[in-house]
Amino acid sequence: MKMNKVQVDLSEVSIEKNKALRMYKQGYRFVGKHSAIKVCEWCKRSIKNEEFCYKQKFYGIHSNQCIQMSPAVFFCNFNCRHCWRSLNFTLPSNDFSWDPPEKIFYGCIEEFKKYLNGFFGSKKANKTKLKEAFEPKHFAISLSGEPTIYPYLPELINLIKEKGMTAFLVTNGTHPEMLKKLIKKAEPTNLYITLAAPDVETFKKECCPIIRDGWEKLNEGLELINRFSCNTVVRLTLSKKTNMIYPEKYSLLIEKSKPKYVEVKAYMAVGGARKKMGIDAMPTHKEIIEFAKAIEKNSKYKIINEKEDSRVVLMREG
Repeated sequence: MKMNKVQVDLSEVSIEKNKALRMYKQGYRFVGKHSAIKVCEWCKRSIKNEEFCYKQKFYGIHSNQCIQMSPAVFFCNFNCRHCWRSLNFTLPSNDFSWDPPEKIFYGCIEEFKKYLNGFFGSKKANKTKLKEAFEPKHFAISLSGEPTIYPYLPELINLIKEKGMTAFLVTNGTHPEMLKKLIKKAEPTNLYITLAAPDVETFKKECCPIIRDGWEKLNEGLELINRFSCNTVVRLTLSKKTNMIYPEKYSLLIEKSKPKYVEVKAYMAVGGARKKMGIDAMPTHKEIIEFAKAIEKNSKYKIINEKEDSRVVLMREG
């Protein structure tokens, strides 16, 4: 029997339509030219009463009410080896026309609800949690791409918070000019800066930057962390093949930036990362704990929490 082709309106999307269609089949739902949501597995599992994201355990957000999204889903200045997205990221042109924050905010909520409609037919779904999901309380600005590229990010974060929602921003830290704007205009609830290398040599191999001064920009971003009053997190994403080395060097960078929290997390062999690095590059939870203990020995930060199924450890200055 011949299968019908997926019919989806991709007229606004600013990327090749065949690539956008592949992403759609993977669960992405597009909003305007450059934004998207994807209902993450933790949200789905939470609705089915199975498990929840480590962010719920560490920071109290509810996985079933969390919208995973990005306002720059196609654009990044890194092509990290550990990244599970396989987009071969580029940067927007100087004259690129950006969508307004209101379109992104309301569009993401609409697409999130549309996707969840299918769960009403599932016997596994907890109907109370599903109804709660239709009143989302949280934006995780972390799906794909580098969100600080979006020029109206302060306005988007302010809109999210004005609606009584929380916003976790995950960035690679290489746009310090945007971080400075956020300090003045729109601090998120949590600011994450991903640290995937202990030194410049490893950084170039692991993060594959498409800008020349990526390491310098990252360090400038790390230096801005202690100017934020919100929760700040330095997250180490570690692979056994490339960057799970020199804990003392990571410790120096952490001590220098002084975040409120540190997350030591395993690279996960999913999506495009599976082909680039493979399953054997993924640390076990035990190995993550041992690496966190090495950071303890070289810094003031101590282990305060963990979630084994996410292979992540939470640290705070002791």
